Amino acid sequence: MTRNTGPQAGSFPVKLPVKLPIKKLLLVLGLVATAYAAALLIWGDSPKISLVRLWSWAGLQAAVLCLLNYLLRGIRWRLWMAHYGRHFGWLEGLRLYLAGYAFTPTPGNVGEAVRGLMLARNPLGARQSLAIFGAERLADLLCLLLLCLPAAGWALAQSAMQPAPSWLVGLVVAVLLVAAIVLGGLAKYRRVLLQRFAWLQEAWHCLAVRPLVWFALTLSAWVVQGIAVWLICTHMSVSLGVATAVGFYAVAMVAGALSALPAGLGGTEAVLTGLLVAQSATPGQALTITVLVRLLTLWLAVAIGVMALLYSAAIRKDISFR
Repeated sequence: MTRNTGPQAGSFPVKLPVKLPIKKLLLVLGLVATAYAAALLIWGDSPKISLVRLWSWAGLQAAVLCLLNYLLRGIRWRLWMAHYGRHFGWLEGLRLYLAGYAFTPTPGNVGEAVRGLMLARNPLGARQSLAIFGAERLADLLCLLLLCLPAAGWALAQSAMQPAPSWLVGLVVAVLLVAAIVLGGLAKYRRVLLQRFAWLQEAWHCLAVRPLVWFALTLSAWVVQGIAVWLICTHMSVSLGVATAVGFYAVAMVAGALSALPAGLGGTEAVLTGLLVAQSATPGQALTITVLVRLLTLWLAVAIGVMALLYSAAIRKDISFR
């Protein structure tokens, strides 16, 4: 048994009055999904893009790896929920976690912060729910930065061999620098931030719970999703190593996160496509890979999240839109 550190579930007897902005979040989801679908309709029939490759053996393998990513991050969420005294069975915890993906296409993915607030029985307070969301984002950023290192090595090698993609090399370096500054700023001004944002202090408490476990889960989750990207690249006849593919995906994800746009839309796609073109992929290949990757790593999760949300609210009734 591991003793929890930091505030427990009973530490905040006064619950914060929170009204979930479910309708606004669903409206944002609908608008973003419509825009993405419209883009696919416009370019999906282009000879440059072949979405039928999604139904290949490589596409199936990539989808399974993406599902494994969701599973690993769900176990991490269940760990932090247990820290606040909310204990779930494996399947129940995974289902409740997946339901939060319905709100991923929101600015900065902030819609996912409602996971703990949606519980029909014994929901988290607003500060605790934001704390878990903050811990998730910090853990993801840390591990993605580590996985960016192969891409940084690739960028240095490219700049030494051929000056053509110098703008892209600069972009990779800029993404890493900005992300490092963000983490450095959090460390340097930690005391001030903790005093100003109470939920951030709770996030640090979450990160203090079994750090090796959540680090291993987070790093493994992003590695397997990066391998999914490599499988799609290989299927599209784009030759690059596994580590480089993982690094490309990590850089694209960090760039999308720093943009604070809904699910990093636009920024993630632009960076990943540019990196693949610089790696010698044709624009058509790069665009197809990027679309397939986003369908599997983002929209598959959103679709599963919507189904889990509806099932949990309408049938199991353990999620409430109060």
